[in-house]
Amino acid sequence: MEGALIARDRVGVQDFVLLDSHTSETAFLNNLRKRYQENLIYTYIGTLLVSVNPYKELDIYTVTQMQLYRGVNFFELPPHLYAIADNAYRVMCSEYNNHFILISGESGAGKTEASKKILQYYAVTCPTTEQLQIVRDRLLLSNPVLEAFGNAKTLRNDNSSRFGKYMDIQFDFKGEPVGGHILSYLIEKSRVVHQNHGERNFHIFYQLLEGGDKDLLCWLGLERNPQKYAYLIQGRCAKVFSINDKNDWKIVRKAFSIIDFTEKDIEHLFGIVASVLHLGNIQFEEDSNGHAIIRDGTQIKWISKVSRSSQIVSILQVLSPLNVDLAFYARDAVAKAIYGRTFTWLVNKINSSLANKDSTRKTVIGLLDIYGFEVLDTNSFEQFCINYCNEKLQQLLIEMTLKAEQEEYELEGIEWEPIPYFNNKIICDLVEQKHKGIISILDEECLRPGEATDLSFLEKLEEKVGDHAHFVTRKLADQKTRKSIDWVDFRLLHYAGEVTYCAVGSFSLTLFQVLCNSKNGIIRDCFLLSELDNRRRPETVATQFKNSLMSLIEILMSKEPSYVRCIKPNENKEPGKFDDYLIRHQVKYLGLMEHLRVRRAGFAYRRKYELFLQRYKSLCPATWPHWHGPAAEGVERLIKHIGYKPEEYKLGRTKIFIRFPKTLFATEDAFEFRKHLLGMVPLEACWRGALARKEAKKRTWAVQIIRKFINGFINRKKPLCPENMEFVRLVQYNYLMKLRDHIPKNVLDKSWLQPPSILEETSEMLQKICIRSLVRKYCRGVTAERKVQLQQKVVASAIFRGKKEGYLQSINQPFMDTRLKENDVNPKVLQLIHGEKIKYVTPVIKYDRNGFKARDRLLVLTQSSAYVVEMAKIKQKIDYATLKGNGGSQCGTSLSASDPGGGKMNL
Repeated sequence: MEGALIARDRVGVQDFVLLDSHTSETAFLNNLRKRYQENLIYTYIGTLLVSVNPYKELDIYTVTQMQLYRGVNFFELPPHLYAIADNAYRVMCSEYNNHFILISGESGAGKTEASKKILQYYAVTCPTTEQLQIVRDRLLLSNPVLEAFGNAKTLRNDNSSRFGKYMDIQFDFKGEPVGGHILSYLIEKSRVVHQNHGERNFHIFYQLLEGGDKDLLCWLGLERNPQKYAYLIQGRCAKVFSINDKNDWKIVRKAFSIIDFTEKDIEHLFGIVASVLHLGNIQFEEDSNGHAIIRDGTQIKWISKVSRSSQIVSILQVLSPLNVDLAFYARDAVAKAIYGRTFTWLVNKINSSLANKDSTRKTVIGLLDIYGFEVLDTNSFEQFCINYCNEKLQQLLIEMTLKAEQEEYELEGIEWEPIPYFNNKIICDLVEQKHKGIISILDEECLRPGEATDLSFLEKLEEKVGDHAHFVTRKLADQKTRKSIDWVDFRLLHYAGEVTYCAVGSFSLTLFQVLCNSKNGIIRDCFLLSELDNRRRPETVATQFKNSLMSLIEILMSKEPSYVRCIKPNENKEPGKFDDYLIRHQVKYLGLMEHLRVRRAGFAYRRKYELFLQRYKSLCPATWPHWHGPAAEGVERLIKHIGYKPEEYKLGRTKIFIRFPKTLFATEDAFEFRKHLLGMVPLEACWRGALARKEAKKRTWAVQIIRKFINGFINRKKPLCPENMEFVRLVQYNYLMKLRDHIPKNVLDKSWLQPPSILEETSEMLQKICIRSLVRKYCRGVTAERKVQLQQKVVASAIFRGKKEGYLQSINQPFMDTRLKENDVNPKVLQLIHGEKIKYVTPVIKYDRNGFKARDRLLVLTQSSAYVVEMAKIKQKIDYATLKGNGGSQCGTSLSASDPGGGKMNL
């Protein structure tokens, strides 16, 4: 981090704590703008990460980047989401404690993407096995399912989370992810029945219509056109260019199979989704008594079929005594109740898939992705809950930051200096205090006998909390303020600013019919039979949310915190555009200036002695180039030489604390100047010294190697031991490398490289293996035809070996099928042979008995006889049966046979 300070005028500082004017909002925004214009979207406030949405792809989320931040000191590399994730993981593994990462910001600031990046980081960098990969896939694929049912397009964001989500990732003692658990908070049920212009309902409705196959839609009674459904057209933007509903549908269906949803679960789930769409198309008309009636029962029939819940139909029939307006209001209440409880069931189903059955202790890292503080044109009850949640989280942030600061001071032995800050506990008490808070007053009004209205609730607030400094209504306001508050509004002065809430809608028609006998398993699980028997006073939505928020705060208080604050740079999602007015509001709502003030109230910079000394030791002759004593003493000597004043720093047990950024900047500038001076030292001397050291190192190495091998040669005949091991290995290697080039090429080659004495036995084994290999290779290469010829050669060898001149030269000559072809024999001879099949024909020479005159003849061999042929005449026929034997001489071979006339014939 210190290295980046040299470019601070161009790219700002990486940590807002190092701002000279840390109380100036303008200085804060200028630093943020400088970094944003250089595509540096991350900046620290101590250990808190500020993230500005770039609205474009940046090459900072690759696997290479993940590995770069893995296991690295938090401030060693530039600010990044991966640094937050890795720091939480490393501390969890080393200290075996639990952590959480709180991600907040308004819609469109990048909260959901940030939580995805952290999950991906753990999926890539944590150790894994095949079984753990299943857990990782489920953790990652739970996101698209929750986004489909809990996210929607808003004016500010095409994929806005309309619920708060806390996910615990469970790790075993080896740091491997083994399970998870999800908590959801305050799903925006009102979106099911109403969307503002330019907004959409939850993604799942459009994904089902766009991506569902024809048979599924037919069974659900749906058409592909979203314009057919009243709950989908109020925002007038069912089709959005930047959203691919068809592709998202495929991802959701794949996720269902991996998260262990059964086909029955999926069938029931989509039946409920379709039922909500059919509910929205139910129309009421007024009868003669002024009551609401349903004339067209088509939608009722489809609801009964696809949801398998005739109870929903019963609820709708109960609406008949109401007027038309209240009937529509009640219909919407049913749709919101069913969808809200189905979403809770969905989260529980995912949790059962992520649950780890092993009872051994786990450590966890929690991810809290929750809506940020917002001020809208009209702020409803839901917005009141959201801002109350942020008020509590701001209180938690300040308390835990102060606690961490105080603990570090005590650990380092530095006197704690009380830090003044705005304690928003007074606002939290205004909302949540028992019997006196706004939520308690709302509960009383909802459940008291008699008719409660929005105005009676407002009057009760004025009576009970009217004297509170952070509460204002039109009646209680001064003349100037009164103009900006309506008669049905009340205003709270939050930590982030004033917000005016509309009290209309705080009370709604209560219509609850338990659907516990439904044939749809999901509806049956959502509306339990036990709710009918519970005689306790039911909790209001506000109390339920307060209790769940208190439970969340308890969870967070038991863990070590990390914070990510997401900022939206402009309303148009335009890359590179920095809207000062918009960002100034978010800086205020996120409490960043207050957090910076708390962090800077003590010391702006703190580092371990070893790291500080390693970086700046060149600034002091006593510590350069090496300091051989304790690092703390080296730092003390260093800062005295530099000239630090006593009020500028404190020395702790393991760290140096610097109070003012300008002190650090001066030190860094001096370090940069010193680096340039060091670079001016004559290069020639440095180069000669480097060469000499390199040469000396080579000589030392050579001497050691020579000594080692001489000793090995002396002990070469001993059994393998440390003294001769390397020498023997070298001899073995050299022999085998030479043998590789001198291996016999065929079975007749009997040559073999002479081995050294220590390898004689090995050489003998290798020679046998080699010969066997050559023989095997030769045998495998002999064809069936070649084999027959070799067998014939064996027979011929038994007959002629030692009896025929030139026998040895004929051994390697293959036998021929015939010397002459049948066409070379006179046709008359062929007729005389009477069609016997000729097997072999060869020219021979007949010698007369008297005078030994040579005469050319043909010897024709058939299946049964041998013929001696002269031109067109058969001179002699010899039946094989009459053969008595054969004889051989240096001149040739003779056959003996009985003459038919009683004599003997020789050929």
